[in-house]
Amino acid sequence: MDHLTERKTGSKEIFKGKVVHLVVDQVDLPNGHQSTREVVRHPGAVAIIALNKEGKLLLVRQYRYALGKIIYEIPAGKLEPGENPDDSALRELEEETGFRCEKIDQIASFYSSPGFSNEQLTIYFTDTLTNGSQHLDDDEFLEVSAVDLEEAVQMVQDHRINDAKTVYAVQYLQLRKHQK
Repeated sequence: MDHLTERKTGSKEIFKGKVVHLVVDQVDLPNGHQSTREVVRHPGAVAIIALNKEGKLLLVRQYRYALGKIIYEIPAGKLEPGENPDDSALRELEEETGFRCEKIDQIASFYSSPGFSNEQLTIYFTDTLTNGSQHLDDDEFLEVSAVDLEEAVQMVQDHRINDAKTVYAVQYLQLRKHQK
């Protein structure tokens, strides 16, 4: 066992909801002491960097209750139980934006907040959009827009885009542009 590893000695479920599951674990620390860890368990999520035929980035604008405000984000959503992330990305893209794609590439996968959550976010890229049909969840309300890279960069600088996955998307597109 690695000298940095903590060992779980007990666990208590606090809440199990539609999106998250909260547990409090008791752990033995590497120095022999004990502590607790509050952990939000999450099924994982996907996000899609989607460029339309004009090369503009698709954004969704929606109210985020936890923040108490409307924000811009790239299309995204959580995995359904047992769902493959690739399938989830295709599903979420069409559900939120009304577009399908001919080809989609996984470009990154990372933990969104590893200090307290096991959520793994997988990011995809596509620039092969075709028309599909938008079908939002009953409790989902959003607007779709498309912005060019320069406007997206300005939106990050002006703090109109302040969602981590969307900031990542803009930086990815900047690097992609400079590598061509």
